[in-house]
Amino acid sequence: MKPSSFSYAFRDALRSLWRNKFMSMASVATVAISLLVLGSAWLLVMNTHHLAKAMESELEINVYLKNEVTREQALALKEQFAGIPGTAEVIFVSKEEGLKVLEERFGKETDLLEALGGSNPLPDVYRIKAQAAEDVPRIADDAGKIQGVEKVRYGQGFVEKLLSLTRWLRVSGIIAIFAVALAAVFLIATTIRLTVYARRHEVAIMKLVGATNWYIRWPFFLEGMVIGFTGALISVVSLYLFYDKLTENIALTVSFLPVMTDKNVLFDIYKNLLILGTGLGALGSAISLRRFLKI
Repeated sequence: MKPSSFSYAFRDALRSLWRNKFMSMASVATVAISLLVLGSAWLLVMNTHHLAKAMESELEINVYLKNEVTREQALALKEQFAGIPGTAEVIFVSKEEGLKVLEERFGKETDLLEALGGSNPLPDVYRIKAQAAEDVPRIADDAGKIQGVEKVRYGQGFVEKLLSLTRWLRVSGIIAIFAVALAAVFLIATTIRLTVYARRHEVAIMKLVGATNWYIRWPFFLEGMVIGFTGALISVVSLYLFYDKLTENIALTVSFLPVMTDKNVLFDIYKNLLILGTGLGALGSAISLRRFLKI
């Protein structure tokens, strides 16, 4: 398409938008509301995923060593624990460090060692974190088989329930966002089709005076893009302002609640909403116009 022709088609699209401003405003509002609902569902799902990931990252395996294991032997076991497939981090906590932590919990004025008769009953402990939460039971089982290990604790029972819950949240989130996306696409496509239908006589007249299909199609195509982009831009700006305020309030009131604030992820969501809105507007116009061009 020549630049001059494109310029003419674009001006014609803008004139048409102005002539049919009420219908255009209704289409923009429909696109904005549909994408606002979709974007909200998207952010909700991403935050659910973020929460599940944060919960899983807190999972830890505590490996208690036997009392007869010497300090040198205990330190030498680190390589064996680190060598278990799927292990992300291995931290050694000596019995002295463990007692110090307990004393801090009871208060600095408490002499726990004296209260225990001068003998520290705590064992040396290894704290292991897994690369993937699903590997925690297997790593705990492997760690328990290493010589010198007294027992292994990782919240048996709770971990399985937590993994089941996070898996359910992820699957439900994907299904929910897919359903909302389908509803949004259907609603936007229907609205654009109604806009084109309302101007079917205009298309018929242009065909009768000899206009080519592409001459008629381009202004509608650009008009759909403008409607889609404008609606998407309104939804993105609304989402940005709302989410920014929401995360600010959560940080002030319930700071322990993990909220997704990764700017790259948020930028991708907003960018994809703009692309989706613009694409749906253009595609909806192009598809809807086909039946009226067959005269």
